[in-house]
Amino acid sequence: MSSRPRYINIQGTLLDLSIPKVMGVINITPDSFYSGSRVTDEKNIIRTAVKMAEDGADILDIGGYSSRPGADDISVEEEKRRVLKAIRIVSREMPDKIISVDTFRAEIAREAISAGAHIINDISGGEADNNMFGYVEKMNVPYIMMHMQGNPRTMQKNPVYDDVVADILKWFGERIFRLQSAGVKDIIIDPGFGFGKTVDQSFEMLQRLGDFSVADLPLLVGISRKSLIWKTLNITPEEALNGTSVLNAVALLNGADILRVHDVREAVQAVRLIKEIKKSEKRE
Repeated sequence: MSSRPRYINIQGTLLDLSIPKVMGVINITPDSFYSGSRVTDEKNIIRTAVKMAEDGADILDIGGYSSRPGADDISVEEEKRRVLKAIRIVSREMPDKIISVDTFRAEIAREAISAGAHIINDISGGEADNNMFGYVEKMNVPYIMMHMQGNPRTMQKNPVYDDVVADILKWFGERIFRLQSAGVKDIIIDPGFGFGKTVDQSFEMLQRLGDFSVADLPLLVGISRKSLIWKTLNITPEEALNGTSVLNAVALLNGADILRVHDVREAVQAVRLIKEIKKSEKRE
């Protein structure tokens, strides 16, 4: 029987993962790969956050650094300006909503937590900033550790693995050991679909998603409108909602605990339907 945690401690409040949760993406950027997720001014930030909450988002993930393949680097000051403003706005308007900050920079993570965020979502898994693990260990806040081969500017240039799932699990294992040895209790792992993985590798990861359960940690999946969908179907990210819903359902059936999505309402519906399927399995 797995000892996989069913709860995340959010500043003293337990987030129950026995039913998968939905994380809505709010990009405070002008260049994220999906144009529908971009917001910049206060009015649109509030409108987007409120709509996602009404649609059933359990977590709002706020980021100010585009991690699409080939994205340009931006300064710490620019990322900070974008992210902290948005976190303060959402925290003010929706004080009970759980907020995660999407950043790989420890300085921004620290200030974001002070501004009202509750979770750190690090696409580099501590690789991009040597201070990140030290901060997480000191503050012991929930930490989403994603695997990425390379960086956003290079990650899709011929990523190579001996075994994509086994290699990522080994990478996770080393970092999980360090964090847990330092007393960090709430770690969520994210295999990093589309971050240094080919389309074929991403589909293999999805098919073998259950293998990640050996880490005995909550599993986040972010495949919303990503290239494995629109390249396969020969469509655009704007046309990839149906494909996203299909693959989110597969992810839930294969063990995902959190879905990170642009379209909250559809993801919440997927969670509810898969929940009914699993209930009927238990009755049998």
